Amino acid sequence: MATGGVTSWSGSWMRRSSSFVSVASSVGTSALLQHTSRSKIAKRSFTSGSSGSVWHRKSSSDVIRNSTQFDFSPLERFLWGDSTPRKLPLPAKPLELDETQLAALLSTTDERVASSMHEYAKRVTDAIFGDKVWFRGIVEFSNVCEKSCHYCGIGRGVSKVKRYTIPKNEIVDCALFAHNLKMGTVMLQSGEISHQARISWLSDVVKEIVSQTSQSDPEGRAIRVALSVGELALPQYKQLYDAGARRYLLRIESSNPDLYSKMHPQDGSHTWDKRRQCLNNLAEAGFQLGTGVLIGVPGQRYLDLARDLLFFREIEADMIGMGPYIVEKDTPMGMLWASLHSGETEEQIVAYKKWLFELSTRMVSLARILLGNVNIASTTALDTLNPIGRIITLNRGANILMPILTPTKYREQYQLYQGKPSIHENAEESRQKMIARVLAAGKQLATDPGDPPHFAQKTSKSKH
Repeated sequence: MATGGVTSWSGSWMRRSSSFVSVASSVGTSALLQHTSRSKIAKRSFTSGSSGSVWHRKSSSDVIRNSTQFDFSPLERFLWGDSTPRKLPLPAKPLELDETQLAALLSTTDERVASSMHEYAKRVTDAIFGDKVWFRGIVEFSNVCEKSCHYCGIGRGVSKVKRYTIPKNEIVDCALFAHNLKMGTVMLQSGEISHQARISWLSDVVKEIVSQTSQSDPEGRAIRVALSVGELALPQYKQLYDAGARRYLLRIESSNPDLYSKMHPQDGSHTWDKRRQCLNNLAEAGFQLGTGVLIGVPGQRYLDLARDLLFFREIEADMIGMGPYIVEKDTPMGMLWASLHSGETEEQIVAYKKWLFELSTRMVSLARILLGNVNIASTTALDTLNPIGRIITLNRGANILMPILTPTKYREQYQLYQGKPSIHENAEESRQKMIARVLAAGKQLATDPGDPPHFAQKTSKSKH
């Protein structure tokens, strides 16, 4: 594999250390993501060559590239070198990449390689899904949580949050709204409550959604129900599946157990082993399995992210939902981030956001290139870093958008991070803005449930 041009984005910027973030002296795969000092960011150029910067595209034509001709040679040389030239398959197909290649692609400063990578991910997406994008309407039905994750703005220890749980009839109304507008899927998301009374209540909600949406449909088809409600016991997962839920998102957050432990309190109820077992249990219960990670948390390395991508493949994930770490200041990780970034100028913070956005979309592109026929979300947090972040990401490997359907009166109390978009919109406004994003990306909105082909493939394989 060619290594020319593969250097750490952090490089000489890392000068400060703490008990949480140790400074790596080498570059490439071992480099820390955390930019612990940025005195040189303003002086360092983000442009290379004559074609502009990977951080800021000079025209909207770079967001949507419809030309049939594209020069993939920078990516080909980067992966395989000049001595034994290989060509990327066209029509595009998923690639077998190892952790060294993945980490190098995440950390390269060569914008031509990055552009080739994003375009190849787009070609893989188009080959599998065409130009279709699917909606997953999110209903954030409760912010009550028994966990205290260090990064989360609705954790048990965050006292400023006004707690709520939406009544069942309002949740069902949100699902009917989504179904009547042919969204295909409704995602019920909440803080984690594992006691049986909550799970029985949620099972009743799921049953009612399935019943009412099927009754309202001319062909008797119910909306697909997805859940994201945290770590539960296997019998509880089976109960929710039997009620009619078919998809479940549980982020591993990091495939590195040591990094995971730094993201959570050491109280016995936040363990990596338990999270990993829950993913196994979800698959056993029959769910389409969704997972993901936080990108850019303090102490994270490019190698960690590369291994996250390989972890997705190892567990045979059907859906990927990952996004950048956006600070919530009233959390332990938020306070750590603030201490590491204290004294930075506005220009330095802008540079950091551009770096984090690019890194996040590289993760999406590489997930598509590595995993192929899974569903990948263009997540809400991307728009916190870039006003058209979700549009760009739809052309870098994503095929899912997630309009928020939570009634407006509750939205402000479900802020997992600062600056969350859309908290003052109603469901129809959120939907219309999402449709505009689909069209701006040169895509078409699909109205079927959008089950990932990977799940059918996996299920078929297990029967033989």
